[in-house]
Amino acid sequence: MPLRTLRTVVRPWREADREPLAAMFADPVVMHDHPAPLTRAESDARFDRYAGAYRRLGFGRMALERADGKFLGLVGVMPIHETHAAAGAGVEIGWRMIADAWGHGYASEAAAAVLDDGFTRCGFAEVLSYTSPTNLRSQAVMRRLGMMRDTSRDFSYEAEGVRYDNVVFVARPDGRAAT
Repeated sequence: MPLRTLRTVVRPWREADREPLAAMFADPVVMHDHPAPLTRAESDARFDRYAGAYRRLGFGRMALERADGKFLGLVGVMPIHETHAAAGAGVEIGWRMIADAWGHGYASEAAAAVLDDGFTRCGFAEVLSYTSPTNLRSQAVMRRLGMMRDTSRDFSYEAEGVRYDNVVFVARPDGRAAT
């Protein structure tokens, strides 16, 4: 680790990442798919969970930066959270980036490297990704990654009185759709 692409670096978290991560999570534009932006305490809890997963598992959500060191956000594979268990067991890939980084292909570039690492180093048989039916930007990234839509795994859950619907995409190391 780290994973390097032509324009990005995906690496484990550093203490210095807490501040830019909290700023990203506090941005209502970036957090459009959440009931509200995260507080600093909520952001710090996510940072600790992400960093802990990497130390424990050897994979997880990691810091995403441009090759010149500018913080762009996060990308990585995590075990599927219990609230999302209806999608199936296993792991899911996700990303979130600062608004200034949107539309430049960084998410697709970094996520492709993370998927490759997950299949080669970690030996995952499949990796899921899910988002709201209206999050067309993330769905476009999933398609660029070669992920296939699996409507049989779509799911909903409720958190804090809000219902969340999710569409599910699947990646496999051989590129075949799930059966």
